[in-house]
Amino acid sequence: MTTLLDARTALFARSGIAPDGGYKDRWVHLKVGPIPLVILNTETRRDAVRFHDLHHVLTGYKTDWPGEFEISAWEIATGCADKSFAWIINLQGLAAGTLSWPRRTFVAFVRGLRSRNLYRASFDDTLLATDLESKRVELGLLHDGHNATALETRQFLVWAAIAWLGVLGPFAALVALGSWLFAA
Repeated sequence: MTTLLDARTALFARSGIAPDGGYKDRWVHLKVGPIPLVILNTETRRDAVRFHDLHHVLTGYKTDWPGEFEISAWEIATGCADKSFAWIINLQGLAAGTLSWPRRTFVAFVRGLRSRNLYRASFDDTLLATDLESKRVELGLLHDGHNATALETRQFLVWAAIAWLGVLGPFAALVALGSWLFAA
């Protein structure tokens, strides 16, 4: 039997992530292509990412950029509950995925509509000791996201539009503010 903890430990090792997931680090270092990013590892981020990491092992989506965009789409479709950081970062990932890997992002979103996630669960030793395969069955992860219905396609398009409004909205507000300031 492979537990969620065992699978997460193996994921961290394969992905070059610290054995503790870096959950206690003050800062998180990322690279977007050649651009290094550093973000504060807030409590709201840690609260979301410990489930997010388990979602990677449950869904099989990798921790590379295509996999992150897939997991973003899947988590948006399954709902991020009260995890505000997850909503924000996943909307950005969904928007980026529609540009970079649109088919994979769409299929992952549809798969999410057909399954559930862990965001409403208690994160504790009992969860980590759960059998990986039985949890996949419980969450409905044996189904794929192929052969989308018209309703599922519409849901994806609505969420993709919301994601893009979230990405472009602040930029549009700055352009409007600049236009207003310089027109006066």
